[in-house]
Amino acid sequence: MVDKAGKAGDTLGCYNIFDLREIALRRVPKGLFEFVDRGTEDEVALRNNRSVFERIRLQPRTLVDVSARSQAVTLFGKLHKMPIVIAPTGTAGLMWHEGEIALARAAAEAGIPFTLATGSMTAMEKVADQAGGTLWFQLYMWPDKSLSHKLVERARAAGYEALVVTVDNAAPGNREFNLRNGFTIPFTFTRRNVTDVLMHPRWLVNVLARYMLTTGMPRYENYPAELKQRITAAPMGRSSLRNDTLNWNDLRALRKLWPHKLLVKGLLHPQDAINAADCGADGVIVSNHGGRNLDGAVSPIEVLPEILDAVGKRVTVLVDSGFRRGSDIVKALALGAHAVQIGRGTLYGVAAGGRAGAARAIEIYREEIDRVLALLGCVSVAALGRHYLHIAPGTLRSVASSKPNLRLIGSAHAAAGE
Repeated sequence: MVDKAGKAGDTLGCYNIFDLREIALRRVPKGLFEFVDRGTEDEVALRNNRSVFERIRLQPRTLVDVSARSQAVTLFGKLHKMPIVIAPTGTAGLMWHEGEIALARAAAEAGIPFTLATGSMTAMEKVADQAGGTLWFQLYMWPDKSLSHKLVERARAAGYEALVVTVDNAAPGNREFNLRNGFTIPFTFTRRNVTDVLMHPRWLVNVLARYMLTTGMPRYENYPAELKQRITAAPMGRSSLRNDTLNWNDLRALRKLWPHKLLVKGLLHPQDAINAADCGADGVIVSNHGGRNLDGAVSPIEVLPEILDAVGKRVTVLVDSGFRRGSDIVKALALGAHAVQIGRGTLYGVAAGGRAGAARAIEIYREEIDRVLALLGCVSVAALGRHYLHIAPGTLRSVASSKPNLRLIGSAHAAAGE
């Protein structure tokens, strides 16, 4: 792998994800960085996503031959080299020119899936043509559902292997800092954000100017023409169209329309996971949107065990939000998650060095997972289990007492399309 930002195998001077974050902080405008890095309102959920990992400890075994360690996992019948999936992040193309392609190429080289977001700045067909690898597509349902269905057909025709439907976005998160920074899609210029951009000349020349000289002002390139024309500049996160009428019947309709693997992203309640499985989903992604939508929402890790208890034998269960260390990933896998989605970590990498930076972020996770497995006395991801964990009382929720009622409640709500 070679990239303009560094040679093959180059560490970029970064030895953990936080190092990459520091480079990203310096290289991209404040408004863009904070859109990626911060949460919503008082950032209670954002902080809890990280602090909860400290209440889950590792309990290693010793004198175990771990010389043949393996991180390989099988997702939907396909073998991958690592237990991570690149999460959908619409701003990859703003952190780096056509950053979606850079990130997808790094994922393909690492042997892991890449998920392209509806709100990406690069068209899905271009990403598929230039990156390859295992490609998933994330879908936001628009108010005009027929246009969303056309987008699903585009993803199918372009060769995407899985459809990831995000369902926790009935309204935009209240990211007040984003309003103050005035960063919009499409861009509009104010005294504040012009000053912000001018203070980051490398980003101005290598990202914004390259778009302006080639394709014009960055826009949501997966939106159909009629929607692009209707979009007026609004703060990032509020400029994408939302649908507050989405219900389980819409998921059933997508199941009929989409012939490949279907995942539902943004679930935090076991009942919703059951409903998703009943509607034909192949997988669920336990997520609170990285603490970026509903402040005070429970951490995905806190509810992961009860969701696994509810549907873990029926569907593939992934989890995201707050993962910055390989040890975080190992903890989720030991709880029973089939894989972990990574969002901010690889975005920092893209901002730090494009394809090379994304590859470095993935390699950091690989190195850390491998080291944790060795020190834990565990030979493979497949051998992980809750017996490797020591969990502080009250950290995780249990569904032992409520599980018998979930099916009855879920059937009633699902039948009503709720």
